[in-house]
Formats: sequence, C-alpha cells, structure tokens
Amino acid sequence: MNTIADHKQAADQHIRYEKDKATKIATITFSRIDKHNTATIGMRARFGELVFRANIDDDVKVLVIRGEGDNLGSGGDLDEHGDLYLNPKPGQGFLVDMEIEDPDVKYPPPGSYRYLHGLTDYYAKARSGNRPLQEFKKISIVEAKGYCYGWHFYQCADADIIVSSDDALFGHPSFRYAGWGPRMWQWLEMVGLRRFSEMLFTGRPFTADEMFHCNFVNSVVPRDRLEAETAKYAHACSITRPTDVVVAQKTFIEAYKQYRGEYMGSLLTGWLEGMLPLMKDDGADDVNLGKNGTFQQGIGKVVKNHDRNYPPEWRLSKEGRKG
Repeated sequence: MNTIADHKQAADQHIRYEKDKATKIATITFSRIDKHNTATIGMRARFGELVFRANIDDDVKVLVIRGEGDNLGSGGDLDEHGDLYLNPKPGQGFLVDMEIEDPDVKYPPPGSYRYLHGLTDYYAKARSGNRPLQEFKKISIVEAKGYCYGWHFYQCADADIIVSSDDALFGHPSFRYAGWGPRMWQWLEMVGLRRFSEMLFTGRPFTADEMFHCNFVNSVVPRDRLEAETAKYAHACSITRPTDVVVAQKTFIEAYKQYRGEYMGSLLTGWLEGMLPLMKDDGADDVNLGKNGTFQQGIGKVVKNHDRNYPPEWRLSKEGRKG
C-alpha cells in the first residue's frame, strides 16, 4: 500500500462505527481478531477520524470503544511499523504514516535526529490517532478485556471511564524493546509514580485488579458480565445531563489536564523517543530497536522470544503467563 488512503480503505474491514440516534450512544469496535486487534496505520488514522466525527455529531453524547473477540487489542502492528523503521524507502521515511502524499516532500534521512523525531512528535498530535480522546469533548468509555497493550493502552488512559473484565492485562511491550511510549506522562498521572515506575522498569503487565487499586479502572467484572456493565455505564452517562453540559464538564477537565501538563508530556516523550538511536547497549544480547540486525526476524518475534526470559507471572503473553 502506497498511500494513507490505501491504508484507510484496508482498515475499514477492521474498525466499525455505529451509533444509536435515540440514545446518542456511538460505538467504535476493533475487529482484527486473528491479530488480537492489533492496530494498523490505517486503523489508527481511521480511529482518529471517527473520534473527531463523533465529537462534532449532535447525535452522539457517549462513545464506547471496544474490541471484538477476546481482547481490546495488543497495540500497534509491530511488524508493519517495524518494517517502515528497519527498511525505509529512500526519501519516504514515515510520510505515509504522517498522511503526507505529496511526492515532492522529502523526508529527513536515516541517521538524522529529525528522522525519528518527526514521527514521534507527530504522535503527540490528536490527528495522529494516538491521543484523539484527549480532545473529545463528550464522554468516552473503554470496554477493556484480554490484552490492553500499547496503542490500546493509550486509549485506556485517555478515556473518561474504563469498564474491565477481570482477565484484562494493561501495559506496553515497548518498555522492553525501546524503553518508552508516547503516552507515558498520562500513564504516570493515572497510575501514580510508584506503580508506574514498576511497570516501566520491569516491563510487566498489570492485571485489572491491580489497575483498579491504582484508580486507573472504574469497574472490574467477570467476562460474561462485561458487556452488560459497559451498557449500564453508557446508559447512565447518556441520560444524566444534556450534551452542552457534558461538553462544559469535559472542557473543565481538559483545562485541569493541561494544568497537569498532559500535552507537554506528549511533547517530552516525543523528544525522548527521538533519542533512541543514541542509546548504547550494555551487552551484545541487549534488545534494542536502534541496533542493526536485532530485528531482522521481525519486531513481533523478538518481543515474543524475549518475553520468555521473564517470570511467567510477568510475561506479556497470556500463553506465556501459564508457565
């Protein structure tokens, strides 16, 4: 696929948008079950568009984000994006990811600071699809279950309410191959310094119960009650106050988040991520996204193999956690 339009068209089969005009509840459903709902470039771009559409639509007051199948989602498609990073096309770089289709635009060359920072700074913007819920002035509810990793973890931290099944796992694989992720400031704010430091330095996922006690999750229920619990929250939010009141409430909360530095945190993380090529290994076996040859077999396989080095209860893979 050569253009962002191609990516979005391909993504239409993996992301659905529905709304009920009577209740003013809209739903975004990720549906890429064979890949644990991993988000492609096109899915991420389409998600940003759909959130913006719902923000404007007078027929929408509440937006529910969910995943089809066993998982909310296991993050971005590492192999797709890793290929852009490891095998860049001359002059193109990350232009497609950034929705630039002008052939006269030349991307900064590999090895320059701007090569990676141009992308990571773009990820601080809502239109990139990474943080659109921060600019959503209505009520957002995430229905969390199974894997809630990476890009999907971004959406959890940015949502207003999280209803979770008791088998959900929250975290980011990039802590183990890069060291950071675009929404670290927001995760720290939501989870708290002590617990987030543990997540960052060990790379281990946190369970739904742990996240409930971190005040990150609003409600934890068995899997067979998840949809009903989410519907209960969505219904209550849809009838409590008029949409204008909700927008005023959300604007107040947004002002508070910016006082706490939410957007500044995204910019700082983008700056930090741009430093990745300068990170020096401690040894030959280090897993390092910036090291030549480390990921020739594919980022996904490297992360999966490295996961086996950790205690079973700290592994990212549900199968691996069984020991």
